[in-house]
Amino acid sequence: QVRLVESGGGLVQPGESLSLSCAASGIIFGDYYWAWYRQAPGKYRHMVARLKDDGTEIYIDAVKGRFKISKDDSQLTITLEMNNLKPEDTAVYYCNALAIHGMDDYWGQGTQVTVSS
Repeated sequence: QVRLVESGGGLVQPGESLSLSCAASGIIFGDYYWAWYRQAPGKYRHMVARLKDDGTEIYIDAVKGRFKISKDDSQLTITLEMNNLKPEDTAVYYCNALAIHGMDDYWGQGTQVTVSS
């Protein structure tokens, strides 16, 4: 059974940092593209950062230079380092695994990030 479990969310002030972690189990790590999505209240879920199998990192413009996605193959974890957080970064953040070949698409339960003074 595939499980993705996010952790690391919380309440921070503008300008502070957070590190989100996604622990994966029941999955062949290298067979998937990994990404972080977020969903703010009243808005659609959208991709924030993606890590392709060749190591290419893709970010939306709003987080470029502030966020960094990485993975640890030995620990089966995906991390999103978030720096200089802004109130508009407030959202539920989700880990996503998308099969490189095939249709498998897995999601975690989400972790809340709130940026407020």
